[in-house]
Amino acid sequence: MSSDWETLQNRSFLESNARARAIGLADPGTFTELAGPRCRLSSPHLPLLGEAVEFDDGIVTGVGRHGSRPLFIASQEGRFVGGSVGEVHGAKLVNIVRMAHQAYDRMLAETPELPEERRPAVVISFETGGVRLHEANAGLLAHAELMDQFQDCKGKVPVIGIIGGRVGCFGGMGFVAAATDAIIMSPFGRLGLTGPEVIEEEMGKDEFDASDRALVYRVTGGKHKYIMGDCNLLVEDTIAAFRQGLGKVLAMSYAEIDRLRRIGSLDKVKAQLRTLAALVEIAPRDSRDVWTFAGNPAAETLVDMKLDDFLRTVKRLENAS
Repeated sequence: MSSDWETLQNRSFLESNARARAIGLADPGTFTELAGPRCRLSSPHLPLLGEAVEFDDGIVTGVGRHGSRPLFIASQEGRFVGGSVGEVHGAKLVNIVRMAHQAYDRMLAETPELPEERRPAVVISFETGGVRLHEANAGLLAHAELMDQFQDCKGKVPVIGIIGGRVGCFGGMGFVAAATDAIIMSPFGRLGLTGPEVIEEEMGKDEFDASDRALVYRVTGGKHKYIMGDCNLLVEDTIAAFRQGLGKVLAMSYAEIDRLRRIGSLDKVKAQLRTLAALVEIAPRDSRDVWTFAGNPAAETLVDMKLDDFLRTVKRLENAS
């Protein structure tokens, strides 16, 4: 088991499936899957539409540990209906967060002075295009319930988002990811509200060419999101690197993690509005114009720069956490 786990650590996060990511983020041998394929919890709607089902409905949920800290993990599978959220998928996602909240309450009742290092944490590996159109009402309801759970966890359980899969994190789940306490991405991770293909379809190829991979990553990729302050940590594309980034966040106190939030306070909103007003003044035509505004005079060199060099030299926007 330990050798299998060690092999996972060197694997590309981008190329790994949801189950490998979930197992690899937890300590070796500690991940236990809940509501897995043996439970055969598949979508009741897809067969009616002639679509294939998966017995985990495209998401792996379970519990594990990171040191002495309990982890409640959800890992979306982009290879199944684009990691989209339907009824079963959404219920599994919402309930793993609810379980973390309930575990915290039980632990606090037993140990009123609960040490920080034992505080439960939620880890969500986002790989999704958002709501599953085949069962949109259930998917939208899950989005709302998940945001409610995040709010219930505030002050109790940190919620950490991880984005490094092929699909990225788009649609309503982009909103959900933004509401987490901290976000860890790789340069290959992508985050946004509207996906590139949807923008092209609605606005035309002249407005946004979804086949231009360089453009897509300049707008939605990990490096741009790090400069903008939409992600807190940028790591290499391995499960081990994401696990190490997770460890850095979990080593903080809850108060320190809370300060990593990109939204959620009047001060943060005011800072973002000041930045937005300044960007309107320069009228950027490309994300590289924003990078230059942030203090990177040779913005073009950031695109292909190795991650270590990038992190050592890059300047972020003033409101970036």
